[in-house]
Amino acid sequence: MVILVTGGAGFIGRWVVKELLSKNY
Repeated sequence: MVILVTGGAGFIGRWVVKELLSKNY
């Protein structure tokens, strides 16, 4: 369970970072 949650959070985190970068630039 912990691994799944961590993996999901990491994936979402990366997507959010990409969205923020695309908006800034």
